[in-house]
Amino acid sequence: MWQRLPPFPLTLMERFVCDCGNTLFFENWKCLRCSREVGYDPSARMMLTLEPGNGLQRCANGIRHGVCNWLEWTRYGKDLCLSCRLNRTIPNLDNPRNVLLWGRMETAKRRLISTLLGLGIPLPTMAENPRQGLAFDIVSVRTDPTKTMGHLNNVITVNLEEADDTYRQINREQLGESSRTLLGHFRHESGHFIWQRWVNEWPWDDVRRTAFRERFGDERADYTASLKQHYDKGAPQGWEQSFISAYATSHPWEDWAETWAHYLQIVEALETSEGLGLEIDRIALPPAGFPAEDGELPPMLKPAPGANEQFLEWLGRWVRLSTALNEISASLGQPALYPYLVSKGVAQKLRLIQWLVGRG
Repeated sequence: MWQRLPPFPLTLMERFVCDCGNTLFFENWKCLRCSREVGYDPSARMMLTLEPGNGLQRCANGIRHGVCNWLEWTRYGKDLCLSCRLNRTIPNLDNPRNVLLWGRMETAKRRLISTLLGLGIPLPTMAENPRQGLAFDIVSVRTDPTKTMGHLNNVITVNLEEADDTYRQINREQLGESSRTLLGHFRHESGHFIWQRWVNEWPWDDVRRTAFRERFGDERADYTASLKQHYDKGAPQGWEQSFISAYATSHPWEDWAETWAHYLQIVEALETSEGLGLEIDRIALPPAGFPAEDGELPPMLKPAPGANEQFLEWLGRWVRLSTALNEISASLGQPALYPYLVSKGVAQKLRLIQWLVGRG
């Protein structure tokens, strides 16, 4: 049985402070005020100072290649941090360009890992648990054109070239996507991993299966045929009323993965904002106004007391924050940071995900 861990209390991406009182951020290696070496300890979910004899060491990938700022306790006898131990395949590091792109990949991956841990999702490595563990293959299609991004049997494969901004933008334009980010790739593929774990290992009875199919559709539909139809004909007219993206219309598995990715994005963005002291309730925008039924679970599931209302309040705060962020981005001459519409159908799918991760 794949055991859940207890979720960490909010906030996931909280505000970090150095011993000298200076603000630190998630990717920091050094305090800019006192010059102390710092790093992130995923077990404590804190930025800590590296001091001689305090039992902490920097991840070997940070020491050797400058691509990781996470820490590991020396008593465990491991050179790599939790995030880097999940790697099964890394690029050829004899190429300096590969090191640069790999560093960007690892930065995005660490944010995903931190968020999943914060939701109480265990992440054993495949080396530790061949049947249930997770592994990442970060590969270059320039070296091996046969490789494609995706998830298969607990292995998430990501194309190194996606860390090249120009390459990624060309793909975004060709595929007609509203946005395309490294972190978005990792979040999406983690959705497929979570799906496989819930279906194959977690208790999954007819009630949950029925609830999933009511919101996302019947996952037994032919996946290959569904994708072919999507790429041949595109998304159906009016898809925005029920799906978060055009790609989500292709198959229930992809709908789940796309919605899961957005759930993680909302969780991290809201909690980062609050950790930085932003008062979302003071944003001068009207309430989102989601109707009560948008916060309801499928009828076969029972919510925790007050959970429906808490979900609507949570989602309403995100709509207010994302609207404000989009306006600020426009004022800087940049595209919208969140170019998506959270419709009633999407809200109801997000509600089911929140129930499944144990938040009511």
